Amino acid sequence: MKKLDWYIIKKFFGTFFFSISLILVIVIVFDISEKIDDFMESEAPLKAIIFDYYLNFIPFFANLFSPLFIFIAVIFFTSKMANNTEIIAILNSGMSFWRLLLPYLVTAVFLASASFVLGNFVIPPANKVRIDFENKYIKNKFRFRGKNIHLQLQKGQYAYMESYNSTKDIAYKFALENIKDGKLQSKLNANYIKWDSTSGRWQVNRWQIREFLEEAEKLSKGERLDTLINLKPSDFKTRLSKVETMNLFELNKYIKAEQLKGTANIVYHKVEKHKRMAFPFASIILTVIGVAVASRKSRGGIGLHLGAGLLISFSYILFMQISTTYATNGNLSPALAVWLPNILYLSLGIFLVLKSPK
Repeated sequence: MKKLDWYIIKKFFGTFFFSISLILVIVIVFDISEKIDDFMESEAPLKAIIFDYYLNFIPFFANLFSPLFIFIAVIFFTSKMANNTEIIAILNSGMSFWRLLLPYLVTAVFLASASFVLGNFVIPPANKVRIDFENKYIKNKFRFRGKNIHLQLQKGQYAYMESYNSTKDIAYKFALENIKDGKLQSKLNANYIKWDSTSGRWQVNRWQIREFLEEAEKLSKGERLDTLINLKPSDFKTRLSKVETMNLFELNKYIKAEQLKGTANIVYHKVEKHKRMAFPFASIILTVIGVAVASRKSRGGIGLHLGAGLLISFSYILFMQISTTYATNGNLSPALAVWLPNILYLSLGIFLVLKSPK
C-alpha cells in the first residue's frame, strides 16, 4: 500500500476512535446523572457499578453505534481533506476515485469484522454481567403478564394455559394435548399446575385425562399428580434482553427451540439475530456513502457535509426502526425488515459514487 493509503487509514482510525470516545464520555456522564438515585436507593457497591455495569456498558454502547460514528468520522476527515483541496490533488495525480476508495474500504471491513466478532462472541458474556446488575439494582422484578398462552412443548405435544403467575409459578386452566399422525391421542385438563422446586416436577391439581384408544375412550380423574413436562418456570421469567447475553451459536439454538414452542416473542429474537449481521455490513455501506458525499469540495465546507451526513445517518436509523416495527407488529419478515435499509442505502451509495467527482 502507498503512503497515501496509510495516511487515509490513520486519519480514519484516529477520527473514529476520538469521536466515539468523546460520545462515550458524554453518555456515561448523562447515564450516571440519570441512575445515581437508583444506585443510592438500592445501595449498589461502587465496585459493582464500575466493573459490572460501566465496564460492560462501554463496549456494548460503542459497538451498537459504531456504524453511525464510522460514518461521521468518514464525513468529517474526508470533508476536511476536500476543503484543503487534498482530494482534488489526489485525483489530478492520476488516481481514480475507485482507487481512492480502497483504503476506506479496507478500514471499514476491518472495523466491520471487529464489530461482528464483538457483537456475536465478546459482548454477549459482558452483557450478562451488565443485565444482571440492572435487574438487581435498577429494574423492577420481572412479572409475566401473558394471557391465553399456547405452546408446543415438543413434537406432537401442545400446551395451553389461561394465565401464568410468575411470582408463585402457577399455571391456571392448564391443558396438555398429545397428537400423533394428526390424531388426538390424549388430553390432560387441570384446574392449575404448580412448580415444585424440590422435585423439579409440576404438581397437577384437580386433573382429568382422556385417552382416545382405537375403539374406546378412557377417562381418569384425580386431585393431585406429579409429572414431568418439557416446561420450566424460567421460560416465563425471561426478559427480551436475554438474547443479548447469547453468542451467535447460542442464539440460533435458542431461536430454534422457541420456534418449536411457538413463543410470541420469537420475532424479537430473529430481529436481534439479523441485526448482528446487518449492522457490521452497514459500516461498509455508510463508509462508501460518506466518501461520496464528503469528497466534493463545496462553499459550505465541513459544516454542509456534516449536516448532509447527519441527515443520512439519522434517516438510516429512523428507517431501521420503522422496518423492524413492521416486523414485530406486522407481517414483515424479520430478515427483510433488518436488511431492507442496507439494501436501499447500498443503492444510494452506488448512485452517489457514480455521481461523485472523478
